[in-house]
Amino acid sequence: MTTKTSVCNMSGYKEETGNARILALTVCSAAIGGTLQYGYNIAIINAPTTYIQRFINETFQERWGADLQVYQVTLIWTFIVSFFSLGGLAGALIAGPMAIHFGRKKSLLLNNVFLLLGSVLAVSSRVARSFEMIILARLLVGINAGVSMNVQPMYFGESAPKHLRGAVTISSAVFTAFGVVLGQVVGLREILGSESCWPYLLASNAVPGLIQLLTLPWFPESPRYLLIDKGDKEACIKALSRFRGCDVLHSEIEEMQQEQAAAMGMKARGPWELLTDRSLRWQLLSVMVISSAMQLCGNDAIYFYASYVFQEAGISTETIQYVTIGTGSCEFTASIFSNLLIEKLGRKFLLVGGYILMACWAVIFTVGLSFEHVVSWMPYLSMTSVFAYILSFGTGPAGVTGILPTEVFSQTARPAAYMLAGSMMWINLFLMGMLFPFIVRGLGQFCFLPFGAVCLLSAIFIGLVLPETKGKSVAAITEEYDKLNFRGQERQLSVLTQPPQYQLGKVLSSTSL
Repeated sequence: MTTKTSVCNMSGYKEETGNARILALTVCSAAIGGTLQYGYNIAIINAPTTYIQRFINETFQERWGADLQVYQVTLIWTFIVSFFSLGGLAGALIAGPMAIHFGRKKSLLLNNVFLLLGSVLAVSSRVARSFEMIILARLLVGINAGVSMNVQPMYFGESAPKHLRGAVTISSAVFTAFGVVLGQVVGLREILGSESCWPYLLASNAVPGLIQLLTLPWFPESPRYLLIDKGDKEACIKALSRFRGCDVLHSEIEEMQQEQAAAMGMKARGPWELLTDRSLRWQLLSVMVISSAMQLCGNDAIYFYASYVFQEAGISTETIQYVTIGTGSCEFTASIFSNLLIEKLGRKFLLVGGYILMACWAVIFTVGLSFEHVVSWMPYLSMTSVFAYILSFGTGPAGVTGILPTEVFSQTARPAAYMLAGSMMWINLFLMGMLFPFIVRGLGQFCFLPFGAVCLLSAIFIGLVLPETKGKSVAAITEEYDKLNFRGQERQLSVLTQPPQYQLGKVLSSTSL
């Protein structure tokens, strides 16, 4: 094994380049049918709003011979939009068990069942004269997004080399932002955003899913899953060889074996075990707070508010749909920029910097909205704030948030950690979708000040609690968290209170150093 994993042949550079390409293609295949779907399905529902609401009223009239009131149509439309979030919550809850029982790659493949069923329901809804089929379709598509938002970062974080772990995992956010832009483009009236094509627009998410089903089976499973969860060292080495090429694998396998020894005889942990484990208290609190902040910061809300801001800036109603594509393009550009910087600047810097900038732009946005009818150029300040707010979000919180559970939790705790973090994300997304109209109605031009406060508090929390995880092993990060989880003498005795398997892992770790 040493010769095979440590020595490059004469064409080493070419082999290494080829295997780097395999890692890149794996990322593309997993993400096209994964987190891209989250951004895509958020974007495509906006374009056919008027047509679907008209369809709801027509269907009701055909069945019962009466027109719905405006508020009743709006209520049904709210169900259609919000069931995506409820599906995402369900997907987040089943993602952990799926990742444990089927593995990371197979879970992503099986996840397409929900997507394809939803696509069939969506494309058939108008023919069947059933708006209920659209609601069910959005629920199924939400389940697909909930699973992929949890399993995909896990797959990437466990497959990438340590020095590229952040950049590879943050590509999940890049594809999410790309999905938003793609959905906005496909939703244009000239493509599928017309009244005659809206069922095909809602069903168009089947295309990325089919691409994943055709390509992902050709790529390796997560090496860490193969060794630590399945105990298949040979398959792990084979997967690593395909991902790494002629890179030295010995130290990486040794680190996995230490974690395997620490987890020996231990089953994958459940969410309740994580919630009651004092040694993981601050790790869990960190990922749950940061996952919640990602939705409570108001970034998705600002997408909904963008049309109003552009209209106030004097942009015609016909042109707004094209300008709105710029908001998605901002996040896509920022996520690529973040991908290039994350291994240089680190996770903590991007998170804290992103939230501080967002807090500043929320204040500027409020000023712009407050004086838009007094000063002629204020609407343009508001429009600039929209783009800057989204850029700040894309540079830090959008991408880094999904990395953290992979980096701060061990293999046995990671699926449950993603379940809890994902649940917080989807619950808060649902709450934001339901509450945002009332926030706007109640606070008017000051509606973004609460989001600014969330951003500022999040920056303070991250600055005080989150250790920098760049390039560190789980054991090293756990040691830093122990300073918060345990105090004084209790921290020194913490290893003795752990199961024998954990103590063995600590011994192996210390001797290897």
